[in-house]
This record gives sequence, structure tokens and C-alpha cells, in this order.
Amino acid sequence: MNETPVIQLTGLRKRFGANGVVAVDGVDLSVHRGEVVALLGPNGAGKTTTVDLALGLATPSTGSARLFGADPRDAIVAGRVGAMLQGGALLADMTVQDAVALVASAHRAPMPVAEALRRARVSDLADRRVSKLSGGQVQRARFAVAVVSDPELLVLDEPTAAMDVEARHTFWESMHEFTDTGRTVVFATHHLEEADTFADRIVIMREGRIVADGTPDEIKAIVAARTIRFTGVPADEPRLTVLPGVSAVQHRGGQVTLVTDDSDRTLRALLGAFPEARDVAVAASTMDDAFLALTRTAAQTADVDHPLIGA
Repeated sequence: MNETPVIQLTGLRKRFGANGVVAVDGVDLSVHRGEVVALLGPNGAGKTTTVDLALGLATPSTGSARLFGADPRDAIVAGRVGAMLQGGALLADMTVQDAVALVASAHRAPMPVAEALRRARVSDLADRRVSKLSGGQVQRARFAVAVVSDPELLVLDEPTAAMDVEARHTFWESMHEFTDTGRTVVFATHHLEEADTFADRIVIMREGRIVADGTPDEIKAIVAARTIRFTGVPADEPRLTVLPGVSAVQHRGGQVTLVTDDSDRTLRALLGAFPEARDVAVAASTMDDAFLALTRTAAQTADVDHPLIGA
């Protein structure tokens, strides 16, 4: 794509303290208009610091961060960026409507406050004081604050924290409405299923670096192993371990699980050797499998070779 990236991070590094603790270590990342990008990683991976650097809330030790080809603060002042960050707070004594209106007043061309409330599914909470909201309701109110500037880019850090299942479903309904207009969204999350379901692209960080970048299917394909589960065969049957492609045999509650890198060969051999096997199910690798494989320490993943891995 030839258009200017919405987000362009180049050689981004951030060190903290006298000892020079490295939080972000050489991040290069381009995000283009209309993309929905999930940022994943364990605690301490550098996700929040990367978001802060991208938004100009922190100064990089080296490297640069650009939004729409310019200094991040220029884009924020122009109302082109909405953010919902972990450290953000609403004034407890204000109503939800007044809190959103206060932020709207700081922008040149905000959307109507009522529209921001509707998009965040908090119209019914408009007259309620922030101090009376539940944790999930506060998150939804913060989303209204983030979108009231009518931004082209929305950055969310753990947006569904403190939300129950129903509230998370409601939140992502409102997010669909926002992204359907072609806006760009970057969100950091610990909910792997959210990234798998809602993101066009997933970026995984470990120890301050990007270790994988691709579509959800590409990320899951990094872990090539599949599992074959079945019953009817004793778990201690020694012939299971020598079936072609099998790297591990697990058992629990009468069910046997084979981990294999060639499920077709393994399945044919299994059914040939054990016709009594029943309730057979083959499952591909999950986002959890890929995440765990990619976020182990560098020493643990030194033997992983895949074109999406940037470690």
C-alpha cells in the first residue's frame, strides 16, 4: 500500500531508570487505514509502553513514532485519534453525559454527544454519575469518551477489562459499528479469543519485541501440531507412541489425546491399528497454543523457525 501509514513505528526503543531497563526494544510496525490490529503479549511484554510511545505520551529513547505521517501530538490535537487507556479515568461526580460532553468540547468537530453515547451503548446511563457505575459500565462510558471526537484512529488498551460476558458482547457490537465505517483500530488485550475473532491482524510481543505479525489464521499456523482425541483404546497402549507423526500421548478421564504434526497419516494409522477407537475428533492448533509457543523465553523458542516470527 502506497498511502501514508496511520501508525508508523521505526526502530522504537524505550529504557527506564538508572539501570536502563528496556521496555521496548527495536519495534518496527506499520498500521494502515482500515486495519483492525490486536496487540498481544504477556504482562511486561511492552504492549502498554508501545501504545504510549505511539500516542506521544512517552518519549522514545531511540527511534520514532508517527501518526498519519506527523508528530503524534498533531494528530491528537486535530481530533484524529481516540484512545481508551488503562490509566484513563472519568470524574466520579459527573454524569456520563457530562463527562462525554466535557471531552467533546475540547475538539474542533466532535460527533454529537448523544451519538457517542449510542455508539458506546450507554444512552441509558447518560444521567447516572460515574461513581455509581459498575466496572463494565465505566469501560463503556470510557469508550464513549474515546469516540466522541469522531476519530480516524482508535487505540484501546484492555478495553473489555472488568466486563462480564454480556457486556463484552455489547462492546464488540458497538466496535463493529465503528470499524464498519473504515476506521483504524489498534487494541491490546489479554482475551485471545477477542483477538482471534475481531482482529484482521495480530501482533504478538515478547520482552519488548515483536515476535510475530500476521492474520489470525497465519498466527495459529505457526504451531503446526494438531490433536486427535478418542476413546476406546487404553492410554498405556505402547503402539500409540510409535504411530506416524505422534510427538506426545496424553490421557485424561478415559480419553486419549495424540499430538501430531501430520494428522492425516496419524489418523489413518490409528484407525488401521485400533478399529475399536471411537468418538474420534481432530482439532487444529488454537490461538492459545500459538500464543504460548511465541511468548516463551527466547531460549525456549530458539529452535522455532517461521517467516512470521520476528524474534
